[in-house]
Amino acid sequence: MTVRKVGVVGIGTMGQGIAEMLAYKGLEVLVIEESSEKMAHAIEMIEHSLDKQIEKWALTQAEKKLVLNRIHTADKLSDMAQCELVIETITEDLNNKIKVFEEIDQYCSPDVILASNTSTLSLTELASATKYPERVIGLHFIHPVSKIDLVEIVRGLKTSEDTFNRTKHFVEEIIQKKGIMVFESPGFVTSRLICLHINEALHVLEEGVATADDIDRAMRVGYSFQYGPFEMADRFGLDSVLAALEIMFREYGELKYRPSIVLKKMVRAGHLGVKTGVGFFKYDKDGDRL
Repeated sequence: MTVRKVGVVGIGTMGQGIAEMLAYKGLEVLVIEESSEKMAHAIEMIEHSLDKQIEKWALTQAEKKLVLNRIHTADKLSDMAQCELVIETITEDLNNKIKVFEEIDQYCSPDVILASNTSTLSLTELASATKYPERVIGLHFIHPVSKIDLVEIVRGLKTSEDTFNRTKHFVEEIIQKKGIMVFESPGFVTSRLICLHINEALHVLEEGVATADDIDRAMRVGYSFQYGPFEMADRFGLDSVLAALEIMFREYGELKYRPSIVLKKMVRAGHLGVKTGVGFFKYDKDGDRL
């Protein structure tokens, strides 16, 4: 089946990036949020993202109009039945994700692929809530979606070969990103490794070995990282990093995944990074570091 229309359930930061990228690639995109207020805000943020690209001469006004015209809003999950692929991107809460998959499964025909953008939760458990677990797969995009070419294609225990092959074709041929095959494991490859990197940097900070700024500079200059671990955490969202570490600590039971107390304090204080304007560093409304 050729993918012409993709559904995106939940358009927070990741959902916005995915929807914008899909529309830019020429696909029709159907998006849904839990409230009209959140939907309006998400569309506004997508438009703002496109305007920033125009300012940098990376996009034209005509291209912006085309992208926005390809993004359509849905009122109810049953509208997703018109899509060939549905990507769930709501917050990392297993029970809420299960409810979404149970409902979408009722409306979409058996040949529609149901994907989750989860970075840590079990695809097998999500699939078990559906009548057709063989069509459930993970599509883990990395923020910022438009700039990062990598996508983890995650196979659950019952994901079929046909579902995997069709999803791989979608990733590599239709949206032209680089896909890596991952067998289900908490954190997969990217989240598991990068969260450990961030957590160890937090321990170095706690011990007073160096400042956050110097630790970041060491990794940027010494190892050619685009961002150091603290700015990276700010851009991911400190709450998201904490949630990922807590899930992996619970699943693996190994102390190396236990979140730093500094990270917990930052989240409790509401200093979540770019999304709140302050984390380990401060940011303007466009997400640029001050």
